[in-house]
Amino acid sequence: MKLHMQILIALGLGIKRNWHIFFGIILGIVVGIFLHGHEYPLVSTVLTFIGQVFIRLIQMVVIPLVVSAIVIGITSIGDNKQLGKFGTKMVVYYGIITSIAVAIGAVLALIFKPGVGAAHYIAENAASEVQASVAAAMEQQHNVLNIFLGFIPSNPMHSFAAGDMVPIIVFVLIFAVALAKVGDVNRPIVSFFESVFAATMKITDWIMYFAAPGVFALTASAVSSFGIDIFTSISKYLLVLFIGFMLQLCVVYPLFLKFFSKVNIGMLYSAVAEAMMVAFGTASSSATLPLTIACCEKRGISHKIASFVLPLGATLNMDGTALLQTVAVIFLAQAYGVALTPFLIIEIALLAIIASSTCAGIPGAGLITIALILNGMGLSPEQLVAGFAFLFTIERITDMMRTLVNVTSDAVVVAAIADNENEINYDLLNNPAAYEDIA
Repeated sequence: MKLHMQILIALGLGIKRNWHIFFGIILGIVVGIFLHGHEYPLVSTVLTFIGQVFIRLIQMVVIPLVVSAIVIGITSIGDNKQLGKFGTKMVVYYGIITSIAVAIGAVLALIFKPGVGAAHYIAENAASEVQASVAAAMEQQHNVLNIFLGFIPSNPMHSFAAGDMVPIIVFVLIFAVALAKVGDVNRPIVSFFESVFAATMKITDWIMYFAAPGVFALTASAVSSFGIDIFTSISKYLLVLFIGFMLQLCVVYPLFLKFFSKVNIGMLYSAVAEAMMVAFGTASSSATLPLTIACCEKRGISHKIASFVLPLGATLNMDGTALLQTVAVIFLAQAYGVALTPFLIIEIALLAIIASSTCAGIPGAGLITIALILNGMGLSPEQLVAGFAFLFTIERITDMMRTLVNVTSDAVVVAAIADNENEINYDLLNNPAAYEDIA
């Protein structure tokens, strides 16, 4: 099947599975155009309220989601007997790919400046408040040693109560490593966090049911305030993401496989085409995981490698998400007139790597953990409601693209490790005619 047909099928699948989100966006645009230039205070108040409720619900799950994901991911690595053989290599490969993705996102966002065109849509008092918050946070971090000292919580409970995400993550990382080292005695605690993660995922599912009215309200509110011209600014943001994702898929991954293995990128993409399409359609790497494993195992990669690397990749390896979050935060900073110093850009990049690795493989999760990056800048999502309205207007489209990149990245890394460990059947991988159908 030709590539353009595969893309059309994936797009159709995405619209079919997420019709309510697309309907909310379209209806929001229509209502916003109708309201633009007219005074309907009650309607505007209701739309703003619904949009803020949606954002607050997203904020609500950030801490339990991040904490439980880190504990489960690290303890599962620490307990696995294969860690000494290729676990470290997996972490290094994921780190390389994600770092490149973040660098690409930052460079493209700084070159094309997608947020500059949106600046005149932001109220001056809101922009001034955001600039002052970031300046205050940077003032407290003027000494590099103090920055790192601030990452270590003197009172973890205070950090949890205050929502200071970076100290929380540092504490949870240390705690999770300790749990991994104490052996089976950790099972009650790990089981607790597995339950927390499952419950948080369920809450996130419920929040996503509210995504249609939430996105409708944000879109309608934005269009009614700014007019249809809002999409001119958003189109540049979307273009930057598209270029970044294509660079990952067409340049970074082929070069990565060329340097670290002898796997042919064309054969690999052909082998996991179904998983890539479903990832694009569902916008969920977790939902795609069974198909990703099936594609890899039935087409030459050993079960031993695939069953270890891919589940962890679906949790920890989110380079598409890291790229999106980097571009999104720089977009917001540019829209609100925040001065992007080299130090702040580096901080955004590092926090994007952390935030993406704690991101659940479900629709909408990419924008949920942006709160972690904003927190590191001294901000909260409530201060950037107007800016988030831009992001949520096309969130479903960007979510589908970043999930495609995430799942493809997992396949690239598992193929490289399988090649390194001589756990790949090249006769099967390089012979598409012999592929079994994936149920």
